[in-house]
Amino acid sequence: MKQYIQHRIVRRAAMVILLLASVCWASAQELEYNMELGGMAGGCFYMGDANFTTPFKEMAMMGGVLARYNINPRMAIKGDLAVGHIKGSTEGMANKFPGEAHSAFNRNVYELGAQFEYSFFAYGTGAGYKDSRRLAPYVLAGIGMTYAPRPANHVVAMNTPLGIGVKYKLADRLNVGAEWSMRFTTSDRLDVTATTGLMLDDPYGIEGKGLKNKDCYSWLMLYVSYDMFPKYRKCNN
Repeated sequence: MKQYIQHRIVRRAAMVILLLASVCWASAQELEYNMELGGMAGGCFYMGDANFTTPFKEMAMMGGVLARYNINPRMAIKGDLAVGHIKGSTEGMANKFPGEAHSAFNRNVYELGAQFEYSFFAYGTGAGYKDSRRLAPYVLAGIGMTYAPRPANHVVAMNTPLGIGVKYKLADRLNVGAEWSMRFTTSDRLDVTATTGLMLDDPYGIEGKGLKNKDCYSWLMLYVSYDMFPKYRKCNN
């Protein structure tokens, strides 16, 4: 009788251990992450009075770091801290400026910004979310701050980024992506780096109001990010 009771206790203990192991295994399979941290690099170009209509003209380098908070499989908020180089020249333009004058500029722009991203598909791996996919295109919009230091003048302006991108889950915690966005700024002085000659912020003596006749620049970039801070899919959604 005593052996029978012992056998029952052992069997029940084994069943409890197996049950706990299966729960832990299932939980491990359902692991998701709140945040991504990573880096980005690519090209940068400017559009304004020295380049009215030609995207990707005078492309230069950009780079930075990013952090993404995943609200759910379709929505995320991304923050970035980046620097890019912009340049331009009025030489060869069909548009004529007063006195046939010309101007050229080179400068860095620094940005701190945040964007809201909406993916067309649920992004992720595993069965925790229905129809989740490793590959997901998305659109973005947001707000940021642009700072362009000397020469000639410091520029501090707000910017509004609008863009598209695609991200791919390369491994369970590793993401890669590509993104193109335009940063529409509230300044018309990104292309002013001289104190004399043609001033491209007001070349015709007609001051633009609001966002009219303001400068913009673009990020065309690749990025890599790593998932951080785990959560459990079913407990948080």
